Amino acid sequence: MARPKKDIQSLKAIRINVRMTVNEYLILSANASCLGISIPDYIRRTSTGKVLPRKRLAPEDRTLFVELSRVGNNINQLTKKVNSGNHYPKQVQQELAQLKDVLDDLTLKIIRHDS
Repeated sequence: MARPKKDIQSLKAIRINVRMTVNEYLILSANASCLGISIPDYIRRTSTGKVLPRKRLAPEDRTLFVELSRVGNNINQLTKKVNSGNHYPKQVQQELAQLKDVLDDLTLKIIRHDS
């Protein structure tokens, strides 16, 4: 079965060419990549007043944030297992709680761009 055709309102049929300096392009590209969107999408959103993603993150911070989220997920799974069965010593529960607090602090620092 073929893909349904888009209505005329949602087609991106008009192309606009814009000239800019190399520095302007680098700024535009950096802003778009920090927000995790493409350059055309960034231009569309800013020119039409649509909402941009909330936080700008440097690519290194974004990668670190994703890794911290994965670690946090694993900690949550371990904590759930510890709390459900009580097969683990109390010390492990305390260490998991401390580790979760450290990860939460790191996440907040990344979001706030603290060092």
